[in-house]
Amino acid sequence: MNYRLYLFDFDYTLVNSESAIVKCFHITLQKLGYEDVPDKRIKNTIGLPMTEAVKRIIGTDDENEAEHFVDHYRPEADRYMTPGTTFFPGAVAALRAIKETGAKIGIISNKTHRRIQEKFDVDHVPELIDLIIGSDDVTNHKPEPTGLLRAIEHFGVKKSDVLYTGDSYIDAETAQNAGVDFLAVTTGTTSAADFAKYPHIAILKSIAELKDHLHA
Repeated sequence: MNYRLYLFDFDYTLVNSESAIVKCFHITLQKLGYEDVPDKRIKNTIGLPMTEAVKRIIGTDDENEAEHFVDHYRPEADRYMTPGTTFFPGAVAALRAIKETGAKIGIISNKTHRRIQEKFDVDHVPELIDLIIGSDDVTNHKPEPTGLLRAIEHFGVKKSDVLYTGDSYIDAETAQNAGVDFLAVTTGTTSAADFAKYPHIAILKSIAELKDHLHA
């Protein structure tokens, strides 16, 4: 595996923020008087654009209602999200190994830019990331390929020199829509069987395994 640009999703790919996301949703549901929902329903929305996740969780198609929920969710995320987010075992080591090859690294996520940057800063590894494109940096969110295409343009590389890694069928569709190679990890809620339906170069059990594939 020899790419010049490695792009990654964030939640469930490099980090586990599941408990923090679930906590913030439960608090906000209670705060706004909604009926509570099972944890699994919340987990299944991780990786979606925020308003889309909210619509599925509270059962609405109303954009204004979803935005209202997000406004009340945000203070809870400010309090709990980064402290409740941890890098998956081997994630930082994998990123370091990529940097040692001379390749560039970017994050393309439906999470906000600030929240992603904050995690790398708090863990004292901001030098591992060359570019972050979060949900607030683009108008069209994944599976639209806007973020990926912007990163490719930013670094001036060919699509054949790019690998996108993610944990969700949304990521698989994003890579397909962008015309770049895709590597799947099954640390999210999408199974290996589901990933097998999409073009991919590998399906790994965790991001830690990527390190062993760099020189394969």
